[in-house]
Amino acid sequence: MEAMTEASRSMLFTAGEAAGMIGGACKGNLQAVIDNVVVDSRKAGAGSLFVALPGENVDGHDYIGAALAQGSACILADADKKEMLLAGLPASGLGGSCVIFVDSPLAGLQALAREHRRRMKNLLRIGVTGSSGKTTTKECIAAALAPAFSSDSLIVNEGNLNSDIGLALAMFTIEPSHKVGVFEMGMNRKGEMEELVSIYEPDIAVITNIGTAHIGMIGSRDGIAAEKKTIFSRFDGRQTGFVWEEDSYKEFLAAGVNGKIAEFGCRSTAGLREYHSLGLAGWSLAWFDQTILFPLPGRHNLLNACAALSIAAELKISPALAAGGLSSVKPLFGRSEIFEGRISLVRDCYNANPDSVAAAIDLCDSVESGGRKIYVLGSMRELGETSESEHSAMGTRAASSAADGLFFFGEEAEMSYRAAHSMAPEKYCFHTNDIESLISAVFAYLKDGDLVLAKASRGLALERFTDALFAEGWAIPAALIQGDRAKKGAAHAS
Repeated sequence: MEAMTEASRSMLFTAGEAAGMIGGACKGNLQAVIDNVVVDSRKAGAGSLFVALPGENVDGHDYIGAALAQGSACILADADKKEMLLAGLPASGLGGSCVIFVDSPLAGLQALAREHRRRMKNLLRIGVTGSSGKTTTKECIAAALAPAFSSDSLIVNEGNLNSDIGLALAMFTIEPSHKVGVFEMGMNRKGEMEELVSIYEPDIAVITNIGTAHIGMIGSRDGIAAEKKTIFSRFDGRQTGFVWEEDSYKEFLAAGVNGKIAEFGCRSTAGLREYHSLGLAGWSLAWFDQTILFPLPGRHNLLNACAALSIAAELKISPALAAGGLSSVKPLFGRSEIFEGRISLVRDCYNANPDSVAAAIDLCDSVESGGRKIYVLGSMRELGETSESEHSAMGTRAASSAADGLFFFGEEAEMSYRAAHSMAPEKYCFHTNDIESLISAVFAYLKDGDLVLAKASRGLALERFTDALFAEGWAIPAALIQGDRAKKGAAHAS
């Protein structure tokens, strides 16, 4: 299985070919060879196409000179800035490079990505979206499929590079040897999913769930559902979509789709006979004639596994191969990572929204612990007008949880603290906006044998707190080999 990076190694096209694909006007060497595409001038080099994107804080057009100095083969720039850019070139001109002028560099990047992807006619395209669980589901699907494909025939986008820019860049890493692609497709504004679908056009599409992530940008859950449903919009009758069996929007998501819509989940996933929780060690799954020790804990991760197994069954992958692959999946940074030591630590701080916070609390509530339970909960971002009510709800949920101590971090989380303290005054509650104060307060409360949950939005960088736990010897600074942990849990359960 190949993970994509921002650059591809083989030739993609010449500058002239690229211009022809997107209707751009060229200045310079039409034969300049492009073998990678970048949007960061610091990553530009020989063979690079540097896309000069305007941004809120910086404008890529200001870095065209730097990209050329580093050897870029080609520049994609805004036609409105043509005269200014050409006037600012050094006396030597473009040398062997080329500039392609288009109406919109972003639209040009997306169009070029789409045309490159369409040249890969033998690629089966699997797309994953949803309000939460996208990245883990993508990784689970890739793990389940990997044993059935050679290492150079399955490609997966790295991390969560899933946006209007990120997905476009990912397309340039697809090569003729690739037979299956598994790509995450995220959105946080109206119309973005349509852009992503136009680039990738999935053959199999999964909507993990409809929740409240990015509701501040979209306006409502109904709006989020409509945007997510767009992943099915290019189906022509031959494609398959998957929706969660318990999603309250599943009928809406399936209505009017020109293709097959199937459900995934504990009841719907083909071949899933039994499932048993192993606590922090994950799950034991009976799937067809296989026993899978799935090492990611929590019911939300069980559903991610169900989505992966549903796709494996849809593609008629050998159950033995898919089971072996799924058993080997590993958590990504900040997503259901389990650490041990003097305490047990659940680090789930890559991002947070009301649904994922509830899932993390549910997980830790369900786990047997010899010590106390301490939940460190940070602010949730991009909730818009619902922020106050959702943070109050987070505090209410935390107050009714199995936690002995509640530590809230971040400006918005003060509302959570107030709600929790009001509802459960007998629980220890603390709030701060300062990371050092948070660390000091938790350390003063912490005892050997405690279970600690760390959950917050990415902007709060709550790993600073978990790094302090490692530094002071509370937990071992390396994730457990969760497959080994699952085996121990399975042995204990039997």
